[in-house]
Amino acid sequence: MSAAAQSLKLFLAGDLMTARGIDAVLPHPGDPRLHEPYLKDASGYVRLAERIHGPLPRPVDYAYIWGDALGEIQQRQPQVRLVNLETAVTRRGQPEAKGINYRMNPANFPAIGAAEIDCCVLANNHVLDWGRPGLLDTLTTLARGGVQVTGAGRDRRAAEMPATLPLRDGSRLLVFGLCTPDCGVPASWAATGRRSGVAWLPDLSRQTLDGLAERMQSCRQPGDRVIASIHWGGNWGFEVSPEQQRFARGLIDQAGVDLVHGHSSHHVKGLELYREHLILYGCGDLLNDYEGIQDYGVFHGELGLLYFPTLAADGRLLTLELVPTHIRRFQLGRADADERHWLFETLERECAHRGCHVQPSYGHSFALSW
Repeated sequence: MSAAAQSLKLFLAGDLMTARGIDAVLPHPGDPRLHEPYLKDASGYVRLAERIHGPLPRPVDYAYIWGDALGEIQQRQPQVRLVNLETAVTRRGQPEAKGINYRMNPANFPAIGAAEIDCCVLANNHVLDWGRPGLLDTLTTLARGGVQVTGAGRDRRAAEMPATLPLRDGSRLLVFGLCTPDCGVPASWAATGRRSGVAWLPDLSRQTLDGLAERMQSCRQPGDRVIASIHWGGNWGFEVSPEQQRFARGLIDQAGVDLVHGHSSHHVKGLELYREHLILYGCGDLLNDYEGIQDYGVFHGELGLLYFPTLAADGRLLTLELVPTHIRRFQLGRADADERHWLFETLERECAHRGCHVQPSYGHSFALSW
């Protein structure tokens, strides 16, 4: 088999947040009541978006939220499509006392299916917003929809097992979903032998890395490629902590991880190529309902990227294409010239000191160079 045939193109993205305002405009809106200090009804987020960008159609069809992204994905034909689903998919449960609680109606699951997502990472700080009944509904809905999950499960063993995705060349892609306390995931959400929950890392210490590396290696077979998908760090800020960098590099050195897929920040962060393996420290929000909320304008959380890495058979990065997007009227669109310029300058600033650069590519996309 040729090297080209053995290469693996992926679609990766950050946080997919289909709750509140977005759920409210889909064909089957859930209970609109919110339990947060800012707004008490999901329709408030719809009104904020309309105040900025004009009226939204209601209801929108399931493909609406993906907008231009569907064409970009279809054009590139990735073998695997992976996102961090940062919402519970449930009608049940009681809201956790945490100030913000995300959920979408399971009847709106086709909005996720519209992009043919293969795997959803559930190790994050919103998947248990409606308690363990809400988590169980999320797991059931995704399983019925044919979407694999990683990072959460009915017990610790299930939560820590990787999603296993068969590839065209006969090999497998293993995806391990993980989360840390510094992004707001409490220890009480950790799965145990008798309790559902998430695959929770207590810290980014050497001891934690040793145990995780051993677990990853025990699941791996010859020819497998491995992604560690980690929800970590705060929502805002471009800095990458030394602990995060050491841990990400340690996953490559010690656990044999081929790509680190980081998320939690509501905006894009820098990336790194380490020993020819890709580390995405923060992929930003793929989709949210934050239009009209201007508190963090300096970070431009409405701007994002679609990530299309191509890996060699041994996991090395061959190419990385980045497609700039914006969120407008709860829909993904192609970033305009000014938005692309901001994303380009930001990426170049955050990547240059890590030994890689971005450059304009065909169409309106960027490419990584090193």
